[in-house]
Amino acid sequence: MKSNIYLLGIIGLLFISCKKEAPIKVTTDDYCAVVDTVTAIMVHDIFSPPVASRIYLYPNVAAYEIMAQNSTKYESLQGQINGLDSIPKLDPKSGVNKNLAALIAHIELSKQLIFSEEALEKYRDSLYKKWGSENSKEFEVSKEYGLKVADQIKKWMGKDNYKQTRTMSKFSVHINQSGRWQPTPPAYMDGVEPHWGEIRTLVMDSAAQFKPIPPYPFSTDKNSTFYKDAKETYDIGNMISQKLIEVEKTKSKLIPEESAIATFWDCNPYATVTQGHMMFAKKKNTPDAHWINITKIALKKTKADFETTVFTYTKTSIGIFESFISCWNEKYRSNVVRPETYINQNIDENWRPQLQTPPFPEYTSGHSVVSSCSATILTSIFGDNFSYVDDSEVNFGLPKRPFKSFKQAASEASISRLYGGIHYRAAIENGVNQGNNIGNYIIKKLKMAK
Repeated sequence: MKSNIYLLGIIGLLFISCKKEAPIKVTTDDYCAVVDTVTAIMVHDIFSPPVASRIYLYPNVAAYEIMAQNSTKYESLQGQINGLDSIPKLDPKSGVNKNLAALIAHIELSKQLIFSEEALEKYRDSLYKKWGSENSKEFEVSKEYGLKVADQIKKWMGKDNYKQTRTMSKFSVHINQSGRWQPTPPAYMDGVEPHWGEIRTLVMDSAAQFKPIPPYPFSTDKNSTFYKDAKETYDIGNMISQKLIEVEKTKSKLIPEESAIATFWDCNPYATVTQGHMMFAKKKNTPDAHWINITKIALKKTKADFETTVFTYTKTSIGIFESFISCWNEKYRSNVVRPETYINQNIDENWRPQLQTPPFPEYTSGHSVVSSCSATILTSIFGDNFSYVDDSEVNFGLPKRPFKSFKQAASEASISRLYGGIHYRAAIENGVNQGNNIGNYIIKKLKMAK
């Protein structure tokens, strides 16, 4: 009897031992959860849209390079994007869990790029504890490799000219020079990231490779194209304001569609609220965060595997990063005055746009460039006519919006800038072309899938 109990005990121990040795399972949901956590911290920390694009880029590239090691589906980005060297080679016999190492590298690099490091460390430590309890040996070797890769990507990241731009001069505002951008109410902030066009590109030859056609010549002549463009923004703003007044009068719950579109795609992390003598920022997504969430929605809908997930996030983040460099290069080259300033000085001094004007020059529309590029890349992966429901702004009190395709969403995001009163039509239409050109170039240039 005792021998039987002893034998059962040994069998039980063997069973437990075998259970502990099971590989750690890392899924698409895990990767998306890490990206969502980083996004939430970014919103809290209030990063500018260009800087947010950098925070998304490097962690995804690190994860992708690990995932592409010995992959039958995907190619390394080494030699395809500027300055990227090969990462430490992965020995297939090392016992490293690639998915786990990719996620660890992503977290480590994200921590280097945000302000609220403690928040991410707390989240990371909870994951480390979970993974360590599931399979300590696999966790340790995967962690070691993931951190090695993160360290190498960090060195590459450090050469992108970001640190140098932190010490460059602020944007010089010439109040008396007609047509140039000026700080706008209510905060009258300095121009954000005036040197972002000097950040190292990834795929583009230079920040000016997809330079859009020049903006219309500045003019206050009522017969000029510039004036007519501004008058259109003014008239549309007044039309929407009148609709909102009618809604208030009738106590209708139906918000005018133009107003709903403008609000849904606002994505201005610098929007402020004034209460008495206090002014504070409203927490909002950036355009990058909005499109990164759309990427997640598509991945979840298609039940994408882990490799496809990392690939999709990475390619989309590359497009977003390049878009901001290209767009910001043009913004601070042309330095076009915002509609709010022009309209107040030349048409109606009391006019205010529905959306707060973001603190940087007008031409071209950043959301138009980023949205068009992102939609082009996502369409190349998931196909045209990919319908989905966008919940990106639910956490900010806005309802979901359905779309029949990524291109429809990008088109709506672009026209939202006209409805919101923060852009002229030319900046929107030429921004769309700029974004489409960047997206198509990335698709043609990068050979990621085998």
